[in-house]
Amino acid sequence: MSDPLVSIVIPTRNGGERLRRAVAAIAAQRTDFSTEFVAVDSASSDGTTDFLAARVTRLIQIDPRTFDHGATRNLAVSKARGTFVVLMVQDAIPVDDRWLAALIDPLRRDSRLAAAFARQVPTDDASPLTRHYLSRWIAALPERRAVFVGSEDEFRALTPIERFERSVLDNVCAAIRRSVWTKIPFRPTPIAEDLEWGREALLAGYGLAYVPEAVVEHSHDRSAWYELKRTWVLHQQLHRLFGLRTVPTAGRLARAIGSSLVQHRRELSDAGAPLTAHLRGAALAVAWPVGQFVGGWTAASGHSNWRPRGV
Repeated sequence: MSDPLVSIVIPTRNGGERLRRAVAAIAAQRTDFSTEFVAVDSASSDGTTDFLAARVTRLIQIDPRTFDHGATRNLAVSKARGTFVVLMVQDAIPVDDRWLAALIDPLRRDSRLAAAFARQVPTDDASPLTRHYLSRWIAALPERRAVFVGSEDEFRALTPIERFERSVLDNVCAAIRRSVWTKIPFRPTPIAEDLEWGREALLAGYGLAYVPEAVVEHSHDRSAWYELKRTWVLHQQLHRLFGLRTVPTAGRLARAIGSSLVQHRRELSDAGAPLTAHLRGAALAVAWPVGQFVGGWTAASGHSNWRPRGV
């Protein structure tokens, strides 16, 4: 049997109803190419493994204690056979039956591209703050883009925020060229394996495409405590990869908290949100800037091993 053009790879753990909806949407895609489906499951206890066993080409089971955002994806990709590998998270749901064809199209047309990533839209029950912040993310914008960097010197000459923005690749839903992955596997990492891979692909002379016509529904309303921890670890990585510190001083921290409080109150008031949403909004207005400050400070001071658990 010939190899498929596309392999779809999803790490799973207790995926529940959203995973079932995602799998159904993937199965309904209209394409002119062959596909396979590889899942790597971290000891699900909600019936996910039984559900997947009847629907995927290959099911890999791992100890959840060994899960790593980079290494686990490497394991799954190593078992995939496709020319292109679509990396997704278990709660990203394609919104129509042309999502996969649209996502793969730039890679089929331009061999210089290492990867392409999809547009994200919020879930129906997403909070006003989640909708606001997602709308500002590169993977939510309406314009196509293809990014290349002429040389490593050119990349180094960019500002930290410019280096970051050019390297964006979002594994919520992204397709990578498998031949590039064989040269540039993901690095073991607690977070941001996609950003690191995007940076390395650019420096190796490849390009990254954003495809707004390929759309998945995906968003999260997490607790302020979890967002603080996640932001902390993420901003350690952003400093390591790009030299980026978004909140570098205590003064900037105070201003960031103040402006976030005003912004969150405005967004929630305009949406007619209840008091509980305003309380969460105030907590997030503190959590996100504090996470940025502490993450950047620990990385810049050589203490990247200082990080919270549970992210």
